[in-house]
Amino acid sequence: MTFNDHYETFDGLRVVEFPLEGPLPEVTGPVAWRVAHWDVGDEAEGRVSAEFTAVLDRFVDLAGAETTHLVIGAWGYAAVNVAPLEHFAALAPRLPRLRALFFGDVTFDECEISWMKVGDVSRLLAAYPALEVLRVRGGEEFGFSPVRHERLRDLAVESGGLPKVFLDAVLASELPALTGLELWLGVEDYGGDITPADLASILAGSAFPGLRRLGLRNAEHANAIAAAVAGAPVVQQLAELALSMGTFDDEGVGALLAGQPLTHLDALDLHFHFMTGEGSASIVAALPGVRVDVSDPQLTGGPHAGRRYTKVSE
Repeated sequence: MTFNDHYETFDGLRVVEFPLEGPLPEVTGPVAWRVAHWDVGDEAEGRVSAEFTAVLDRFVDLAGAETTHLVIGAWGYAAVNVAPLEHFAALAPRLPRLRALFFGDVTFDECEISWMKVGDVSRLLAAYPALEVLRVRGGEEFGFSPVRHERLRDLAVESGGLPKVFLDAVLASELPALTGLELWLGVEDYGGDITPADLASILAGSAFPGLRRLGLRNAEHANAIAAAVAGAPVVQQLAELALSMGTFDDEGVGALLAGQPLTHLDALDLHFHFMTGEGSASIVAALPGVRVDVSDPQLTGGPHAGRRYTKVSE
């Protein structure tokens, strides 16, 4: 399972595609611009796509001074072309109002997530000290280094298999303004080797004391994650909790309901799951004041019997 569509909204704003030619389209109110240029060229192995950077530079010429929200899509063919992190970092003086960035809005037909050559995305935080929201997607050559950033409030990392070394670098970072953290843990076959024990400082509330929204999503061992969350001190400070897109089933329901109360939550996201109808109904009934999302149940009968898979892997 993987991505079929580009994001239509980002950080609450409508995403508008930047045209490859011609002027900016007319828009009403603030929007998130999406810049992309997809192409395939095997001769460009390991190189930044000059075609993409030309499009990006043209966008910055036309709209950089006013842009607050930006989505970076395909930078050529992401399995061949490396992400233009250094080029984008160098554009920071020409994007003075940028506050929210999504780097990697690439669908499966443009490049499978596990093939995406991204690099060390903490470089983006170092280059943009005023950034408040960072969402990144990647698989191959996907890294992070410890960083201090005063303004970042939301960090989301989308992966089909997030390695522990990436998590460790995030945990070693100083992010005093962070209130939202979303990690797509993924599967072992694509590098996802994070265990509940590795999340201990997040679950204890010590890693990022200001957290109000936590997502531990797309997990191959979602029930084990749920069991760890059930008794985690951080839960009491959360308004939103997401354990969606993974292998969560009735065992996970039992773990959550046997743990601490969750009635203080505003929202519990469990969509894309393997719960039975009874399991779904029981957790919804147990949390009458909480918005519980149990949509998108996965087939468990017939040829799918016994199978468990995450929403995003390859």
